[in-house]
Amino acid sequence: MKKLSVVIPAYKEAERIGQTLRDIDVFLKQQSYESEILVVVDGSRDGTAEVVQKLVPSMQNLRVIHNQVNKGKGAVVRQGMLAVTGDVRMFMDADGSTAIDHITSFLPFFEEGFDVVVGSRRTEGSNIRVRQGFIRDFLGGVFRFIVHTLVPLGVTDSQCGFKAFTGEATEKVFPKQTIERWAFDVEILAIARKLKLKIKEAPVVWINDGASNVKFSGMVHMLLEILEVRVNLWTGKYR
Repeated sequence: MKKLSVVIPAYKEAERIGQTLRDIDVFLKQQSYESEILVVVDGSRDGTAEVVQKLVPSMQNLRVIHNQVNKGKGAVVRQGMLAVTGDVRMFMDADGSTAIDHITSFLPFFEEGFDVVVGSRRTEGSNIRVRQGFIRDFLGGVFRFIVHTLVPLGVTDSQCGFKAFTGEATEKVFPKQTIERWAFDVEILAIARKLKLKIKEAPVVWINDGASNVKFSGMVHMLLEILEVRVNLWTGKYR
């Protein structure tokens, strides 16, 4: 691999993203490959874009796209993944729930021929250091059951916000993505599976962030979007 691209979708992350970017920068400067960091701000008015912009002079491989209108996490992840140029392109959450150094354990899987490597909090070797509250954990279990029933993906955790694709896989999957909000993770994995790409699930250490922007209403919309993915699979939309 010659170049790694790191894409970070950001919405109302002014208080957290600075430290996340500094941690990423320290890690990447220690690596032998080229790298770039792209933050895509999703219509946030809290100063997130300004925080990132102030770091650009000290991080030469950092740039920011500031969308003036909120598009949804799925939309900005797609935008970012198609805007970068790495041989491996990954996206991760702005809160740093899964640290950037996990990519070190992901890269050998690409050498073995995998096209997609998915971070998982539920596969053997994973470690959830700070758990979600009972209600969110229960709803998450219901969500996983529905996903596995309606859209089998072959992975145990579709929602961990730490995923990596080869550049070639990115260019095959993301132009076909239609879901622009929370269930986009399910859709991109469904598309990858439909295209017969090789998917590997890898364990991560994950720390729940209590300030997450995911609300109960968002989970309801996610379920509706999963039904949309199921219909798209039935009708051959991802061919």
